[in-house]
Amino acid sequence: MKKKVLGTLLSVAMVASMLVGCGGGEAETSAPAAAEEAPAAAEEAPAADAEEAPAADAAEAPAATGGKKVGVAMPTQSSERWINDGANMKAQLEALGYEVDLQYAEDDVQAQVSQIENMIASGVNCLVIASIDSDALVNVEAQAKEAGIPIIAYDRLLMNTDAVSYYATFDNKGVGTAIGKYIEENAGLDPADPKTIEFFMGSPDDNNAHMLYAGLMEVLQPYLDNGALVCKSGRTSFDDTCILRWSQETAQQNCENYLTGFYADEDLDICATAFDGFAYGCKAALEGAGYTDENWPMITGQDAELMATKNIISGKQTMSIYKDTRLLAEKCVTMVQAVLEGAEPEINDTEQYDNGKIVVPSYLCTPVAVDQSNYQEIIVDGGYYTEEQLAE
Repeated sequence: MKKKVLGTLLSVAMVASMLVGCGGGEAETSAPAAAEEAPAAAEEAPAADAEEAPAADAAEAPAATGGKKVGVAMPTQSSERWINDGANMKAQLEALGYEVDLQYAEDDVQAQVSQIENMIASGVNCLVIASIDSDALVNVEAQAKEAGIPIIAYDRLLMNTDAVSYYATFDNKGVGTAIGKYIEENAGLDPADPKTIEFFMGSPDDNNAHMLYAGLMEVLQPYLDNGALVCKSGRTSFDDTCILRWSQETAQQNCENYLTGFYADEDLDICATAFDGFAYGCKAALEGAGYTDENWPMITGQDAELMATKNIISGKQTMSIYKDTRLLAEKCVTMVQAVLEGAEPEINDTEQYDNGKIVVPSYLCTPVAVDQSNYQEIIVDGGYYTEEQLAE
């Protein structure tokens, strides 16, 4: 994320023209951009061995899988979490004897469509898709269904299709609830001593972003209503706060504009962000505006990326939502096995995820809030990152 100096923004009028809710460091970025072909393993992926994949009898798996091939379509390598997701998925599927075609589309919708078309043409037996824009995939998903290729939606629900068999994700509304509860329990919310807050929500074409916002506002709306929380920009709706493609740059720009236009004479107390990348953008904007440890605001995030965890340790990010991508990959792998081998995967939700065509059977992993008080126990002791990674 490139840091900008807020002094160059000269007027509130400019603020009004530049604020973009859904528009589309060490400069901090979610992760370095990378080539379309996936790396064999992410350099800073969670500290986990391929041997820790869910199948204990991986040595016997190749014969059972019959040389079947799984296509894994991921959205981007510009976010560390997707690199980790892809690496975990590939390792666990290969440990079971499947051939894996792992592709990243770098947030290019048409590139993802082409990648999936190529996977179908190459004869994959199953598709795992984490979509960029699920509506753009409806036709190619129909092609897969016609070819008899089952589809598993990975962490982003595939909308408006009956071609999807299962959905593996985290409890996305629960993510928003956890962020809201953290603010509620740690920000000292009191109408007699109001706290200022600004919101940075996810992409409007991602169903997860809508669910996260719903969970967050269920907790925080009463405090906006009673005056314990004050949003000086007035931008509290999803439409006003969503950021297309989860753009870190747009989050930084919006934060810079908020600080210039509404917080020249008063500190911003809380940046309620839905993603670690947004937290990096807010951090850069705040540093550019001259914020120090004395008036540093609460900053939330999601994904517990390596850089975010380092920032939590240093105090530059207050919390993040830890989502163990090893577990999510494991649950998705069981779904792949089920559709290819006629088994039944573990499902814990058959009501919540209506994609407009069908209610998709889902497995929801539980999100966990991490901060300075518990990152050691949850992240380090849990083997997600090592002390050495966090010290680099």
